[in-house]
Order: sequence, then structure tokens, then C-alpha cells
Amino acid sequence: MIEQTLASTPVLRSIAQLPGPRPWPLAGNLGQIRPERIHQHVERWSQQYGPIFRMQFGSTPIVVLAGHELVNAALRDRPDGFRRPSITAQVSNEMGGRPGVFLAEGSVWRDQRRMVMAALAPHAIKAYFPALVKVGLRLQKRWQHAAQQQQVIDLCEDLKRYSVDIIAGLAFGTDVNTIDGGEDVIQRHMDIVLPEVARRSVALFPYWRYVKLPRDRQLERSVKHLSSAVDALIATARQRLQDEPQRRERPANLLEAMICAADEGGSGVDDIAVAGNVTTMLLAGEDTTSNTLAWMLYLLQQHPAALERARAEVQQMAPDPAAFSIEQMDSLDYLDACAQEAMRLKPVAPFIPLEALRDSVIGDVHIPKGNLIWCVMRHDSVSEQHVAQAAEFDPQRWLRQGSDAMNKHLAMPFGSGLRTCPGRYLALLEIKLASAMLLSSFDITMLGTESGAEPEERMAFTMSPIGLRMMLKERRA
Repeated sequence: MIEQTLASTPVLRSIAQLPGPRPWPLAGNLGQIRPERIHQHVERWSQQYGPIFRMQFGSTPIVVLAGHELVNAALRDRPDGFRRPSITAQVSNEMGGRPGVFLAEGSVWRDQRRMVMAALAPHAIKAYFPALVKVGLRLQKRWQHAAQQQQVIDLCEDLKRYSVDIIAGLAFGTDVNTIDGGEDVIQRHMDIVLPEVARRSVALFPYWRYVKLPRDRQLERSVKHLSSAVDALIATARQRLQDEPQRRERPANLLEAMICAADEGGSGVDDIAVAGNVTTMLLAGEDTTSNTLAWMLYLLQQHPAALERARAEVQQMAPDPAAFSIEQMDSLDYLDACAQEAMRLKPVAPFIPLEALRDSVIGDVHIPKGNLIWCVMRHDSVSEQHVAQAAEFDPQRWLRQGSDAMNKHLAMPFGSGLRTCPGRYLALLEIKLASAMLLSSFDITMLGTESGAEPEERMAFTMSPIGLRMMLKERRA
């Protein structure tokens, strides 16, 4: 709890008393940032103004939290003290979106959370693991062909296909096989819809309510196609349940479980929530995991000693992708540490915006009900004050014990508190499986941008690397 009785706190600052960048007339600080680099702008301000400061989007004041203790306190006060900004839900609703567990709040969130948590629990994921291996082998075959032909691989695109195929099978019981060139309509249109949600959420003026630009008409078409595709998934699952009534006793995937819950009544889940969670699951299984994996492989390639140690662990613990087991994946401690270190340096969610549901106190600042806060997720985690050699990619720091152990509250890639990401076990499993397959089967002969420079960070709905390409050479047993 970070809510306090104001009278019991001797000295509190108001938001107006906080330091921060000088706002421009009308635009506030929005005129000083580029939307695709917004996270970097706010991170630089946090280095200049400290762990808690003020910025302004238009006429809206926003309290920025950069210190990890402040961020952790705010995240742990969800869902009672803070929620995702209502503007995000409003923008989604304007587009015709249907809220899933990501945007749901209060009792609606609790009802949906129980169902999603059960579907993504480790024991449920373990039952699906053979299907994960099948997708991993499909990716291996694609990369073998690329290696034999000496083709350049679009790393982010291939990893996105890998993640989509896994989540489509787990959540919907559908083998879309985008790795082998199949088209996933939902993923294609989400690539248009999700960045627009992020862009409109920080827009200075909602022009789209009055005039439609070409990008807005494209968005409307994508929303329509996305809704149709999701409805088709639900209809197919309903037909399976009708044809095989026994599936209602033990639903084979998350979509079937959601439909059964909606049909029973009293669960707090209806068809709108089912549709919203279909979209949410694809979001959780696509950009977040694929971008984290891309950043990790890039960082490993830049640090040969870490790469060879990861390869040695894979060769010892899980040398044959065709025989991968869940126990082998769970034993890859160094590979797990590589993922943690990549998420520390390159978090795909570098900030989390929230809205206060009540008057609260954060640090020594009074936060009125309805005010926005902005949690910077990459500040203390890359600061020399908190992490030795903070700029270095050093997975070993996550394996140290005792007084040298890494403070895991410095980097919170899956959030904190009750609203911690329910898919974290699946995400790490996907990352370890794909990277173990790569390290056991191939040598990386090139992984980087065409110019050789460090890949730029682009913020849309998540933070992704730009222009990562890879070339491979097959390893011989």
C-alpha cells in the first residue's frame, strides 16, 4: 500500500513543485519528443531531474517515477490504487476493441485473471511442451535452408513467426505455421492496430474523431479484419466443443476454457471478454517474446565469451533439439541468466503508464486521484549506483549468491505485484527453446545491422530492434 493519510505526512510536495523539462505552450513536452523514441527521451530526463519529476503531455501533468523502489511501490498497488490509463481503454474502444486481461480492471480483471493464470501455469505449459518442440524444429528447418543457401535471415521477422505459431497452438489449438510461409491474418493486422493504440494514447489532439487520414482508414480496415478473424477462431472452437462435448470437461486450450467459462455463467467472463483475450494472447506471444529473444541473441553475438558459455551449457544439458525435454529447458540456468540480462539492458516494455484511482502518496509527493504516472523501467537497473559495470552484458551477475547477488527488484521486465505478467514462464521457455536450438545446430557468422552499427530502439507497442539480420552456418555433430 502506498496510500497514506495526508495529515500523517509532515511535508508533501505537490506535482507543481516537482522539477522537470519546461513545457511548451499547448503541446507541453510532446513537442520535444519523437513517439518512436519516447522511452529514450524520458530516460534522459530522469538522468537530469532525478528519480521523481514532472512532465506534461498537452495540458496533462504526469509524474515520472524512475527509482526502482518508487516504481515497485506503484506497481504493487495495482489493481486497487492504480490502473492503466483510461485514455488507452478509450482509444481501444473507439477502434472497436474488446478488452482482455491486459486492459481489464477491477472485478472484471480478477475474473479473467484467474482463467488466464490457470491456462499459463507451468503445469499447463508442460503438457503442451511437445508442440513447442515441434515449432522449434520447424524454425530449425527454415534456418537450415537459409544456412545452406547462404541467405540473410530477417531475425525479428522469423522470431515473430516462431512466437505466433507457439501462442496460436497453445491458446487456440490452431497450427497456423507462419514459419513455413503461411499467413496469420490476425498477426498481420495487429502489426497495424497495436502501434496505433500507442500513438493515439499520447496524441495531443484526437483528430481522427473529425477527419480520417489514409492511415486511419487503413486502421479501420485492419480492425474490421482483425475482429472477423478473432470471431472466426471463436466460432471454430465453439464448433469443436459442440462436435466433441467431452472437451468441455477438459478443454484442450485457453480459448476452449474461456468459452466454457462464458457458457457456464457466473464466471464474470462473456463473449466480449473471450474475444478480447484472444487478441491479448497474441500480443503477449508475439512482440514481447520475439523482441526479447532478438535482443538477447544480438547481445550474445557481441560478447563471444558469454556466447560460448551458453553454447557449452546447451551442448552439455540439451544437445539434440529433436529430443528436448521440459527438464532440460528448466536446467539451462546460464541461458536463463542471458535472458534476464538482455531484459535488464533492453526491456521490451521500457515504461508503464498508470492512472491513480485514489489520492495517494509516492515518495514525498501527493498524487491526486485521476493523475497519471509514468514508470521508467530502465533507470536504476542500468545505473552504476545500483549495478556494477551496469552497461556491460554480464549474465553471470544473475547467478551470483549472497551479498553479490543481483537485486531482482532493479529490473522488473514482467512487472510487479498482482498484475505481474501471467505469461512469464511461457516467455522464458520460448526464449530458451529457440536459443538452445540455435546454439546446438548453428554457428552465427553474422548478426547485426547492415551498417554494422548498434540496432536502434523503436518504440511502438513494445520496444524492438531495427534492422537485425543474421547468417548461419550448420554445425556438424
